[in-house]
Amino acid sequence: MRIGLLGGSFNPAHDGHRHISLVALRRLQLDQVWWLVSPQNPLKPVSGMADLPTRLSVARRIARHPHIRVSDLETRLGTQFTCDTLAALRRRARATRFVWLMGADNLAQMPNWRNWQTIMALMPVAVLDRPGYGLKALHGKIATRYADARISSAHASTLADQTAPAWCFLPCRLHPASATAIRAGEESATLSLR
Repeated sequence: MRIGLLGGSFNPAHDGHRHISLVALRRLQLDQVWWLVSPQNPLKPVSGMADLPTRLSVARRIARHPHIRVSDLETRLGTQFTCDTLAALRRRARATRFVWLMGADNLAQMPNWRNWQTIMALMPVAVLDRPGYGLKALHGKIATRYADARISSAHASTLADQTAPAWCFLPCRLHPASATAIRAGEESATLSLR
């Protein structure tokens, strides 16, 4: 099995998550993409975070694809940090070829993550372009440090077979959806009702 892992708060899940998942399925020739809905992202405030059952429910409604699975795996594993979740998955499913999926915005902020070097060493990483973040991500700390481990997007279909560290930047049609913008719109709508 070749499985892409897309982690995050999904607060809320939106069509942009679905879009990059479909791009990853096709371009990386994956069998499935798993959305790992985090109980609480340690880098994000608890305030404004919908409860986990709500976020899972919305994610399942948005995913609507037979090869996209929505999971509360971090809750079941008892992990909080991406490095720990990925290490646990590698131990439990040694024969599975995992690829960590992330938006370009996350690659730019990845140096703030706990043990980000471990993530790069555990499995190949596919970085999907996001509006306003591609150039920043490609000139950031991670891209610079792992420049020799980058494979061309023309060879993206081989990424799952690469030995980490290996990563690929996938330019794709940019989707405008943003959870931050969605939450801001909901807050504006709530305020206008008062």
